Amino acid sequence: MTDVGEVAAMDCVYKNPKESVEDRIQDLLKRMTVEEKIGQMTQIHRGVCSAAVIKDFSIGSVCNSAGKSGNDVLSVDWAEMIDGFQTAALETRLAIPIIYGLDAVHGNNKFYGTTIFPHNVGLGATRDADLARRIGSATALEVRASGAHWVFEPCVAVCKDPRWGRCFESYSEDTDVVCNMTSFVSGLQGTPPQGHPAGYPFLAGRQNVVACAKHFVGDGGTEKGNNEGDTVASYEDLERIHMAPYLNCLAQGVSAVMPTYSRWNGRKLHADRFLLTEILKDKLGFKGCLVSDWAGIDRMGEPRGSNYRECVEAAINAGMDMVMVPYKYEKFISDLTSLVKSGEVPMSRIDDAVERVLRMKFTSGVFEHPFSDRSLLKFVGCKEHREIAREAVRKSLVLLKNGRDLEKPFLPLDRNAKKVLVAGTHADDLGFQCGGWSKTWQGMSGRITIGTTVLDSVKAIVGAETEVVYEKSPAEETLSGNDFSYAIVAVGEPPYAESRGDDPEPSIHFDGAEVIRLVAEKIPTVVILMTGRPVFLDPTVLEKVEALVAAWLPGTEGDGITDVIFGDYDFHGKLPVSWFRTTEQLPMNPDADGYDPLFPFGFGLKCKKE
Repeated sequence: MTDVGEVAAMDCVYKNPKESVEDRIQDLLKRMTVEEKIGQMTQIHRGVCSAAVIKDFSIGSVCNSAGKSGNDVLSVDWAEMIDGFQTAALETRLAIPIIYGLDAVHGNNKFYGTTIFPHNVGLGATRDADLARRIGSATALEVRASGAHWVFEPCVAVCKDPRWGRCFESYSEDTDVVCNMTSFVSGLQGTPPQGHPAGYPFLAGRQNVVACAKHFVGDGGTEKGNNEGDTVASYEDLERIHMAPYLNCLAQGVSAVMPTYSRWNGRKLHADRFLLTEILKDKLGFKGCLVSDWAGIDRMGEPRGSNYRECVEAAINAGMDMVMVPYKYEKFISDLTSLVKSGEVPMSRIDDAVERVLRMKFTSGVFEHPFSDRSLLKFVGCKEHREIAREAVRKSLVLLKNGRDLEKPFLPLDRNAKKVLVAGTHADDLGFQCGGWSKTWQGMSGRITIGTTVLDSVKAIVGAETEVVYEKSPAEETLSGNDFSYAIVAVGEPPYAESRGDDPEPSIHFDGAEVIRLVAEKIPTVVILMTGRPVFLDPTVLEKVEALVAAWLPGTEGDGITDVIFGDYDFHGKLPVSWFRTTEQLPMNPDADGYDPLFPFGFGLKCKKE
């Protein structure tokens, strides 16, 4: 395929890559009809997309959902599909390419065989900004291999309450930790040159992707951790706690920002002109594209989907530049066209929105290189990326207990022990190990992709003479023998995402606490917790185990766990969130009087004495 940039005839400014981005924007804008402008503000789901739809409605962007079917999806097939959509876009009157966006929450997680990294809460435990940047770079390559140009990441929420179903998408309860980990943006987009104006979109090249900081603003501060709830806070606290990470993202040239579904003091962010326009755009100088969350307009109505036209008017006038419709695009386009004709949405607002969409597109390079680069497919799940993920797993592990007696540490384990028991629901379940946003939106159980479970890793690392016995829920006769040197029990939460993860009592599921109790009463036990947040730990269970490791949701590279518990590397991770004793203590604030966690923010033991 011939790239547009290789076409010799540069008959107009907007097609000429040698012209400035701003000149190209203005040249193209003056050529566009109202219909073409509104089309550029419209993002639709791939399931309702076709060549005819793109051509008839001048569609600006296409996206996909995280999926529900669980079928294996290959990067190469996606690249083929996106290139087909792009061919149609380039056949429109002005040949404005589409920009294709998807969720890559911890790697390009929808696709089979990709590298799935630890979720953000685990990365927050590493405190390693350079690691976050390298994960961003690896993710960008695997996303570009699938043909997509844009990811709806990173989530820079500051999670103040682990009852929130998106706690695992937040790096930390601490604003400074979250700010530090926004280096992920430079991994995705590349690092802008010195002097690049803050707030102006940047993309380094064809091996990078457009990033989108989300969810602006306060999504991690809702009352009782309710997803899409209400963050009750003064503007000063909102700015200090929740807005600060966005400044770091803007300084790195983040190209897009996504508002939150949630409210601030009762006001829905998708319609909050003060925060979206007066603060983000005017005060902070954001020049990129403000894109709604999935069906964000529908969710503004009460009941959901009602008063759609009024919701479109409110969102666009508040400052929304592109709407992730994603299905009812004819209704959205019709209503917005009507609002423009009636003057309820001024033409100046439409032009501002389209300028921002085009700015994102021109800086992304999609005009010059609209099609996928199949040479990048070799990076999907490659050894180098899996090594980065394994390093991330190692550094994310937080050692919460090591031996009943501090003078007699239990870890590291002896890899030449005679007989070892591996147990628990999460010991040999790659889907549970990855959590939500893995293959599907809510995640799933089983061997969902290519990767290594704890059981796989234990078998690989122990000596040739060591017998490894695996029972998910060990039988009494198994436990009654006295011949096990130790047990490794991996338990945790089931996969979940968003509101389905909201939990007033975060806990170990599937009778995991009982499995721990049964095993630990008979065999010296290390427990590996795989959860997206702190969970309730019964004091009697805690007392019985010899060692306790918070592994969060580590992704596909289980070898990172055995690297550390068998002593090839020491523990590195520090708690990114306070670990509560009881949910009555929530939300917890390390600076408050009476702060009495089970394990404080920043806690993390090491095996080696320093």
